[in-house]
Amino acid sequence: MKLVVPLEKALDETLFGSKAVGLGQAIRDGLPVPPGVALSGAIVEAVAAGEQPAIKEVAKWVKPLGSPLAFRSSAADEDGAMASFAGQHLTLLNVLSADDMKSALSKIWWSANSDSAITYRQRVGLFTRPSVGVVVQALLDPETAGVMFTRNPVTGVDERVIEASWGLGEAVVAGIVIPDHYRVHRSGQVLERKPGLKRVAVRGVPNGGTVEEKVPAELVEKLCLDDGQLGDLNRLAGRCEEVYGPARDVEWAIAGGRLYLLQCRAITKSGR
Repeated sequence: MKLVVPLEKALDETLFGSKAVGLGQAIRDGLPVPPGVALSGAIVEAVAAGEQPAIKEVAKWVKPLGSPLAFRSSAADEDGAMASFAGQHLTLLNVLSADDMKSALSKIWWSANSDSAITYRQRVGLFTRPSVGVVVQALLDPETAGVMFTRNPVTGVDERVIEASWGLGEAVVAGIVIPDHYRVHRSGQVLERKPGLKRVAVRGVPNGGTVEEKVPAELVEKLCLDDGQLGDLNRLAGRCEEVYGPARDVEWAIAGGRLYLLQCRAITKSGR
């Protein structure tokens, strides 16, 4: 049994978690996903415990991805329609090299086994000990990023709801900014454009990790998506629904002028 595989070969949710398997499916269906590998829960736990064979095995797979890297949790029961675990399991961005991966994996493993994460699991009716896989990918340096719902999560209307800001999408996900807000009919017609207050952008820093960088005054209330990019997002929403089914919660980024899919999960009852 392989405990580390290229992301596109992640097939077993019990080994690699739902996020890894979902992204693997996206790659196999031709969606634009950054390259990466899937680590099983067993090898993540072994690395967190300091087992040298596991550390060497993961390093062998991670080094070809280059630098910087993104480490994202991928538990077996994560990102479902009833429980997304958003904010419970750690994501680490701008990990500079495979040499830093032991610390990154240990932090993610502990986040999934923290008191708050276990309490969340019990609250949503999950009482088993978590198996925490991890997705490791090349980190993008996006001009713009954010989230998109393929169906309005509040009203249920069949339209895309998009929130966007400058830099990495964590500014939107973590509520650091008031993002731009867009509604787009599935035909591509833009129904609403509402500028936000994007005073900071989350960006990687040379020594690793991220920083909240002040946004130039002229960009704070400037819309960060044009009609062409909104059209690309609408088409991505359609492809995500074809691959995964209706009512999806998508994380995306635009880097080097190209749109990438970072995550696609079912819309939870609370919207995220």
